[in-house]
Amino acid sequence: MKKLIVGLSGSSGVIYGIRLLEVLRGIPEVESHLILSKGAEVTLRLETPYSVDEVKSLADVSYDPGNLAAAVSSGSFRVSGMVVMPCSMKSLAQIALSLNDNLLTRAADVTLKERRKLVLVPRETPLHLGHLRHMTAVTEMGGVILPPVPSFYHAPKTIMDLVDQTVGKVLDQFGIEHRLFQRWGGDDA
Repeated sequence: MKKLIVGLSGSSGVIYGIRLLEVLRGIPEVESHLILSKGAEVTLRLETPYSVDEVKSLADVSYDPGNLAAAVSSGSFRVSGMVVMPCSMKSLAQIALSLNDNLLTRAADVTLKERRKLVLVPRETPLHLGHLRHMTAVTEMGGVILPPVPSFYHAPKTIMDLVDQTVGKVLDQFGIEHRLFQRWGGDDA
């Protein structure tokens, strides 16, 4: 059984994390551990029809972001990795600088120190030099920066098709099988 920590931070695009939780719910081989930041709770109310309780119910386990003694705060808690989706620039900076004042950033720091896969899905544009430096720092520590940049070769018809493509890219990082989008087959014409 794979265990995956899913962090939702306060950036716009919280639907990406919600959709990831929905997809993981249908994969019995994966156990999801959710950390929903206080900022994500605000964004959730502004951008979606979901309640905080509805989102928490999508995860197998949900943690209070202020509980720095939670299981996922320790390297001895075995997980396959962690994704922060969406990842705000504040969370990105805290992760890049190892500032562990909440469970989301502590779990990300532990993921990096244990050399497990950490995938951050930053949702901001345009980017200034500070953002880019923090992305570089996380990459140098072994993290993966995976912006939600849509592809169009699979002929998306809806916004959810675009969301699913990014969610699929995240699942690919963890070797989790899915059929969220049609993969590039080459140009054989």
